Amino acid sequence: MAICNLSRPFPSFGVGNQAVVKSRPLTGRRSRSSTISSLSLSHSTKWKRDYTSVMIVPTGVGAAIGGYAGDALPVARALSSVVDCLISHPNVLNAAMLYWPMPNALYVEGYALDRFAEGLWALQPVHQNTVGLVLDAGIEEDLRLRHLQVADAARASLGLNVVEYVVTDTPLEVEMWVDPKGGQSTGRVKHPDSLLRAVWTLVNRSRVNAIAVVGRFPDEDLEETDDYRQGMGVDILAGVEAVISHVVVREFCIPCAHAPALSPPLLCPSLCPKSAAEELGYTFLPCVLAGLSNAPQYLESNSASLEKGCILASDVDSVILPIDACGGDGALAFARNRRQNPLIIAVEENETVLDDTPDNLGIEAVKVSNYWEAIGVIAAHKAGVNPNSLRRNRIKNLQGASLMPANGYAVSSAKPIACTEK
Repeated sequence: MAICNLSRPFPSFGVGNQAVVKSRPLTGRRSRSSTISSLSLSHSTKWKRDYTSVMIVPTGVGAAIGGYAGDALPVARALSSVVDCLISHPNVLNAAMLYWPMPNALYVEGYALDRFAEGLWALQPVHQNTVGLVLDAGIEEDLRLRHLQVADAARASLGLNVVEYVVTDTPLEVEMWVDPKGGQSTGRVKHPDSLLRAVWTLVNRSRVNAIAVVGRFPDEDLEETDDYRQGMGVDILAGVEAVISHVVVREFCIPCAHAPALSPPLLCPSLCPKSAAEELGYTFLPCVLAGLSNAPQYLESNSASLEKGCILASDVDSVILPIDACGGDGALAFARNRRQNPLIIAVEENETVLDDTPDNLGIEAVKVSNYWEAIGVIAAHKAGVNPNSLRRNRIKNLQGASLMPANGYAVSSAKPIACTEK
């Protein structure tokens, strides 16, 4: 196993696991009107907590929006301008050579997002992570050099704290296919132990707290990507990419994301814009490094995580996802949380190969035609407004509740409760 230090001899300025704190305002002369405006704004919002929304588009299921090269990113950008905190995953936020920084968006790997939804893990925001890079030993020398140049560019041009890389001691031998029954893309890694040894080296010897993985994907299977490049079908790479990151996150409980290493495809003159981001360069690594640079850390959800200012599943106000993709572990955990009861929003325009609709699963959800409507519903919900009151004839006459219990006996009268001021 080869290991190479990418850092200069001077110490890193990354602050790792520190929680995000609000900075003090700049001092200086301010007009009376601006002071009054600021005080008024502070007074009007100080009794409201932050509004948190989760956006999910499952990987490798042919989502009409979010099933290609970062084509759900515009939705995330629009949504982040409405909510206080947006939680989403790499399939939504990655766009190969492209990415978009959103200060209030949390980049959470899919396995970690499921554990978060179930209330097992908490998310601890950070200022900056120390990122390690794992390269598959099956990557050819020139292609490996391309990925190392991307890492150096991210360090020099973006200031990302990518410190070291490791080459696995055995080629990972990634395999991928489309499930003939469900139509989802999936796959496996023949040598996951080699991947875990490489990650262990970076975590324990190099003290990184986020991992980017680059696996060599078989070029001979890419003939099936012709439809994908035309904006149709399923991303055959995506399913096994999720398998790779899940293995690392489950074992080490740190942020991880994957970028496939492929030979550059032949030029396509009729490329669909939704797939074009993956045709811009030799690697898909830039968005992964950018996302991992400030991805939240994963902590066990307990009283200690509360003291550290972590975000919990109970903080989530709404969840937005495709109409027929409500059957994942995270989606079900949010939908069936009777105690917190986040608003579930199902987008009809975003269809997938799945058939996990709210009706089929017995989930209570607000169905909307498209993401335009979804963001409007979230804006109303954040404002404390019943979204139905924005629609024609959606508010019906108030109904009375019966005091007759299920056993058929009348409820006995109770003494009035005295209230005294102290």
